Amino acid sequence: SSQKKFEEIKAANQAAAKKLVEDQFSSSSEEDDEDAEVKQGKILAKTFTIYTTQTDGDASELERTRQYMNEAFQSGAMTCLICIASVKRNQAVWSCCGCFCIFHLVCIQKWAKDSLFLISSPLTDDDFGKKDYPWPCPKCRFEYKRSETPSKYYCYCGKVENPTVDPWLVPHSCGQICEREFKPSCGHKCLLLCHPGPCPPCPKMVTTTCHCKKAKAVPRRCSAKDWSCRLPCGRTLLCGQHTCENPCHAGECQPCPRVSKQQCICGRQTAERLCASPQWQCDQVCGRPLPCGNHTCERVCHAGPCGDCPRSGKRSCPCEKSKFTLPCTEDVPTCGDSCDKVLECGIHKCSQRCHRGPCEICRQEVEKQCRCGKHTKRMPCHKPYLCETKCTKIRDCLKHQCRRKCCSGNCPPCDQACGRTLGCRNHKCPSGCHRGSCNPCPETVDVKCNCGKTAIKVPCGRERTMKPPKCKQLCSRPPTCHHLTQEKHYCHFGQCPPCRQACSKTLACGHFCPVPCHDEALVKQTGLHQSAGPWEQPAFVQTVLPCPPCKVPIPVKCLGQHEESPLPCHSANPYSCKRFCGRLLDCQNHTCMKECHYVTNLNSSADRQKAGPECSQCEEECTKPRPSGCPHRCVLPCHPGNCPSCLQMLKIKCHCKLSILYIECLKQTCADAKEKEMLLSCKNQCPKELPCGHRCKEICHSGSCPLNCSQKVKLRCLCKRLKKEIQCSKIQEGQISLECDALCKEMKRKASEIKEAEAKAAIEEEKRRQQAELEAFENRLKGRRKNKRRKDEVEVEQSSWQKYKNLIVLPVFGVAVVMV
Repeated sequence: SSQKKFEEIKAANQAAAKKLVEDQFSSSSEEDDEDAEVKQGKILAKTFTIYTTQTDGDASELERTRQYMNEAFQSGAMTCLICIASVKRNQAVWSCCGCFCIFHLVCIQKWAKDSLFLISSPLTDDDFGKKDYPWPCPKCRFEYKRSETPSKYYCYCGKVENPTVDPWLVPHSCGQICEREFKPSCGHKCLLLCHPGPCPPCPKMVTTTCHCKKAKAVPRRCSAKDWSCRLPCGRTLLCGQHTCENPCHAGECQPCPRVSKQQCICGRQTAERLCASPQWQCDQVCGRPLPCGNHTCERVCHAGPCGDCPRSGKRSCPCEKSKFTLPCTEDVPTCGDSCDKVLECGIHKCSQRCHRGPCEICRQEVEKQCRCGKHTKRMPCHKPYLCETKCTKIRDCLKHQCRRKCCSGNCPPCDQACGRTLGCRNHKCPSGCHRGSCNPCPETVDVKCNCGKTAIKVPCGRERTMKPPKCKQLCSRPPTCHHLTQEKHYCHFGQCPPCRQACSKTLACGHFCPVPCHDEALVKQTGLHQSAGPWEQPAFVQTVLPCPPCKVPIPVKCLGQHEESPLPCHSANPYSCKRFCGRLLDCQNHTCMKECHYVTNLNSSADRQKAGPECSQCEEECTKPRPSGCPHRCVLPCHPGNCPSCLQMLKIKCHCKLSILYIECLKQTCADAKEKEMLLSCKNQCPKELPCGHRCKEICHSGSCPLNCSQKVKLRCLCKRLKKEIQCSKIQEGQISLECDALCKEMKRKASEIKEAEAKAAIEEEKRRQQAELEAFENRLKGRRKNKRRKDEVEVEQSSWQKYKNLIVLPVFGVAVVMV
């Protein structure tokens, strides 16, 4: 039964293992199978079916979406840019709506959390949580709100949560129709199945007319329904006088670019102005008399009537508490009441009587809070209170801190310059520090022809790709060859055409070059370039060719002035006649054996047979005899005159044989016996030891050391109390000895007496100790006998001191005796 059960379990395990291997093989080799492309094509065709039915099979607009879907099928093509790992079809993902890049859901959640923390970390406690700061996409930097942080795994269209893995669907797709609205919104929805990447353009057919509504309506695709008929727009501009002359366009027409004479509002002045801004004011005051007849209008250039006199009717006093009806020629008097106007502080009122003119500043002392609300202080009401605390909030540029003192929380825009390099790569952004990309470069650059007389203006940065303008001016370049003039031709870039004039250069020999101009001759390129075959044309290179050599015969002497022969002009240079030079060398012992060569001419005729600087140098050894006693040869080569003194160094040991001395050969050979003795001394102390055991005090010397030792040693008496320094040589001779004096003998006697007294005291002490031990032993024996006699008596309890006093006192007494 057990064997049968084992076989059943074994068969079940083998079946499970086989099934697991088949599943792993099919899932891992799905993309490598030969039918994978066929299967992928079927899935794509199924995804695009509804769309292609609307476009009659036209799939040209689906290339971008097809690329995203192909990457979804390919192994390793989809990579999470946060963790740099492949995105598998069974993992939870999230797709950006800006760049459609796919990330792991866990990775994008961590990214959003970290981004929000980094943005909100420099904020103060008062501002934290008051503003919903966004977090960006890791790839396109598209910003999402805090509430848009993904928390669940959805398919691409967002309909199904946690879509199941289906091998016959696009990975991470639910298989339903996308139905996302097209961008820009046109009222229709996407017809593809749930897919990655952007939705294709809307394929619906709509009937629409052009922008200006003049052309007849035609059926067009919804994605391209806006079109222009290219006819003039013709709509009346805002000036009311002209019409738009631009081709049919979308949106509002541009302002009228024409200029016309227009009057100001009051009609006094006329000026030429753009039709787009016909209403304008001049700087003159109206000045027309008012109905009162006493005053004139003080308003600047206005339309319509001037109105009544502002001083007519009931007028209030300066504090506006009392009203008076007075002629316009009289001023309103003060009422005498308190002013009570609210001062500039907005809290207190003016305490003066009704007065004309502005009220004075508020001087009441109040407890003020600074602008940031962190400090308070008592001070006059009219003075502002700003603390020294610097704001740490990040400004709207999201790069720099506010750093303004006592900031109220509404940080001003960043006042630093952007400074980023613009797209033109030539200038930096002049705007203030800002978010996002910079505006295009506002500068313009002149693209000129070669001579610089013809130029066109292009935006900065496009001068690299813009072709230069054609110039009708004659080329003003100097000729590239040696001629003074060249053929006339227009301004151009590159090299001028080759010169066709005769060369006629004056050669170095004084003759003229007879060949044509060869400063820019075309020479066939050889060596580096190999032709692919006989059909390929040979390559030519523009090269400056030298003038041909002159062939006029000229008599020339040989280099050594031995003979003279006629030679062509181009080779009329001194030559060698192949003879030996034969000049006497500087050593005065040998002659120059070089082949005929150039020798510098000397002024004296007697020096013609003397060797010059170009002749060879004698390289033989000097054979002259050396001075007596010198074993070395002359180190110089063959030379005139006597040999120099021998300066070679001899390696010799000193007298003591410990040091090696280096002495010039000249000094050793020329020195007498006394000087040699000094030369062979190393000038150190002699290392030899005398019979007495001390070291020799003499300087390094030859022969034996002297026996009289001058070293001083200490001599002591027998008791070691007296000591005396004496030369070692005298002690060795036995001339001096140190005897003890009377004091030494007295000290010896006293020391012996002290030792005898100490020995007697020790003997007496030992006797006393032994006697005490004997008495204690006898006392212990007596106590035992008494106890035997008193067996019938009542036992009396003893105290602790009585029990243990003998055990304590006897050892202490014994120790004291020993110490004494």
